[in-house]
Amino acid sequence: MLNVLKSGAGWAAVHHNGVWIAIIVTLVFAIVARLVRGVSTSGAIAGAVISFVLFASLGPSAFVALVCLFVLTWLATRLGYGHKQTRGTAERRDGRTASQVLANLGVAGAGAVLFVATGSELPILVVIAALSEAAADTLSSEYGQAVSDRAVLITTWESVPAGTDGGISLLGTVAGIGGASVITAVCVGGNLLGWRWFWIPVLAATLGMVIDSFLGAWLERKGILNNDAVNFLGTMAAAVMVAILWIFMGR
Repeated sequence: MLNVLKSGAGWAAVHHNGVWIAIIVTLVFAIVARLVRGVSTSGAIAGAVISFVLFASLGPSAFVALVCLFVLTWLATRLGYGHKQTRGTAERRDGRTASQVLANLGVAGAGAVLFVATGSELPILVVIAALSEAAADTLSSEYGQAVSDRAVLITTWESVPAGTDGGISLLGTVAGIGGASVITAVCVGGNLLGWRWFWIPVLAATLGMVIDSFLGAWLERKGILNNDAVNFLGTMAAAVMVAILWIFMGR
């Protein structure tokens, strides 16, 4: 089903041929991410750890996918930033904190560790789906807020201000699916996944994005869960969905 890189991928390859390369590359990425204020200091540390885990476990292709995720979400967050500030929905200027980074990337990191432990194909799909869902969720929210002042609540379809927990928009949803497709395409281009299976992580990420919106409307608006918990559960939902699809396909 999957086409895992035969050279340069996996913990063993990095461990024997240059663990320092993985360390240096991920540290440089974390420093750059901090300098452009994509993450706070704590977020940079958490991001460096996750970056190293992905690089060491699945090779440079997974790391490139993570960098693409960062670039997409950084650009989306800055799009219409002044407008978002006026509405009080803009991200912190100092960047995402460690808790936010782990909420979005923790499941992908766990999938990478699971791949090292089992050598199974499924954890690779989990990593791809989790990264794709993180892109979908952020782009749908940030782009939707940048291009429209209104959204609809996913549970009741009533009109609400853009940025409301559980609020969705057509353009935001399309942007989210596009973001998931880009991240999955990068993984395909890096030989982590065959093109014929491209739709599986994209579909799982889209479903995870929808579940994230439902959780936002039902639980986050009531103060039962915070945004980090909702984001984590969204990526977890994508991981569960991709596992169900993987089993359904007879793997």
